[in-house]
Amino acid sequence: MTRVFALTNHKGGVGKSTSATNIAFGMVGLLRRAGAPNNRVLLIDTDSQGHATLVTTGRNDFGADDSLYSVLMADRQTAPQVLANAIVQSHWDIDLHVLPASSLLEGAEREMMGVAGAPYRLADPLSKLAGHYAAIVIDTRPSFSLMTEMALVAATDALIPVEPRYLETVGLLSVLSKINDIREGWRRPDLRVGGILVTKMDTRVRGHRHLLDELKNHNILGKMLCGVIPANEAVSYAHRDHQNVFSYDPKAPASKAYAQLVGTLMRRLVAGAAT
Repeated sequence: MTRVFALTNHKGGVGKSTSATNIAFGMVGLLRRAGAPNNRVLLIDTDSQGHATLVTTGRNDFGADDSLYSVLMADRQTAPQVLANAIVQSHWDIDLHVLPASSLLEGAEREMMGVAGAPYRLADPLSKLAGHYAAIVIDTRPSFSLMTEMALVAATDALIPVEPRYLETVGLLSVLSKINDIREGWRRPDLRVGGILVTKMDTRVRGHRHLLDELKNHNILGKMLCGVIPANEAVSYAHRDHQNVFSYDPKAPASKAYAQLVGTLMRRLVAGAAT
């Protein structure tokens, strides 16, 4: 079964889109270097702001006929083909494919509110195409909206990016509770918490170091820590130029940290395929 990683947090500005795009690109490169028979990774952008779409495709003009919105509005029978038709190739790499977001997604949530089976509108058609990809990465909105719920229903692994700030760390338990509610309420036993990712870490800030230590020592959360991404100007510069951080500056601390994270996630992927 193809692993589907959804990056989620109800807070904005924690690096979801940055992490989703660089994780997806990093997976493509690692698969290729490992000689995997399938190097393709699909990035799905469920955020109407479309930041992940813009940086990976150079476009933000996707609409009613060529985006995730098209898939959600399609008849159930035709949705898989609509999804396949909407996928585009990223300008980052030929094996990184993107299901683009659209500003219309904001209205789609209102249109689908109360519609029977709405949370499965992504999971069902995606299940028909998932086997074409080695892995799938989903970027979500900074809220637990219907769109985020759809992403989690489609996922196998929820990754939680969080900044090393007090309120963010405390809020982790509520994020975990929401993921558990979706797993049980929508009967998605394959959905698990794949890890907590600390972003924008500045070791010069005593508060950051203190809160990271608190997280590591927490009897539940500490076991879920899967990576620490340092605050690094290379990330913002790469986004400005619509590049991934690996290509912009492969020696940057953030590049090395994301590479380590991707290695961790890919080892889990390989281990899961072997069981």
